[in-house]
Amino acid sequence: MWPIMKITYREMISKRIFTITILMSLAFLLLFGVATWYAAREMNESWGGRASDMLLQKNFFSTQLLGMGLYFGSFITALLAILSSVGSIAHEVESHQIDTWLARALPRHRYVLGKFGGLTSMLVLYALLMFLGILGINQWVGGGMLAVDVSAQQIGTSLGYFILMPVILVCVSLLLSSITTTVTGGIILIILYGISFIGGFVEQIGSILGENALINIGIISSLLFPTDSLFRQSTVALFEAAEDPISFASQGIFGTTSPPSRLMFFYTLFYGAATLALAVRLFGKRDV
Repeated sequence: MWPIMKITYREMISKRIFTITILMSLAFLLLFGVATWYAAREMNESWGGRASDMLLQKNFFSTQLLGMGLYFGSFITALLAILSSVGSIAHEVESHQIDTWLARALPRHRYVLGKFGGLTSMLVLYALLMFLGILGINQWVGGGMLAVDVSAQQIGTSLGYFILMPVILVCVSLLLSSITTTVTGGIILIILYGISFIGGFVEQIGSILGENALINIGIISSLLFPTDSLFRQSTVALFEAAEDPISFASQGIFGTTSPPSRLMFFYTLFYGAATLALAVRLFGKRDV
């Protein structure tokens, strides 16, 4: 399994999309840092000594800006996970590069698990750095004006949900890569990801308006592809917003009025494990 992981590392790093994503990530963090610095300066100049009297407004802007950064950070992470993993098996089958490994009598389940280990370890590291980079900018560049007050426990819990998202994406991607072509798998995965996030926003709107139909649409989309629920759980853990309307108000459009339950978290873990097991099983039966 380890040789497959090392090959996966090299393949990932050598891809142009990986280099482009890293550069765009640095550009995003730079832009986010500049925006945070200017926002903190403007708020300090406008409010001055009245900052303590405008606590609700301060919390709104600080969590809104941090929530926006985490949202787009999760989007970039998901995009890298999809583009780097969707062809991990299908491309090698199409180009017959996999014949070299199978000729060595390597069990197919070790091949799939090696791909999984290589991809997830790289993407978890990327997600970790992205999360800490965004949070670090908020805490140090935002200063006392825009820094969100969070504890180490909140950061750890939120980070756990954040880095789990690319793991789930890789599991589903390996399943699709085991049974379809690279292009087909990529299209399906991007559509599923889009349905998840749109359904998440629909569920939050439905919760605000009290429309059960919209809430049910969001729940169904989360059951179909639970990546949005992980992002919502991450923001809930970081901002401690569950069942607190004032805390939700401070989060703005990235808030969570209908936080996912603990049962949804266990379902997400089962979802990832089941898709990975199915990928191993189906690839073992595939005629290559």
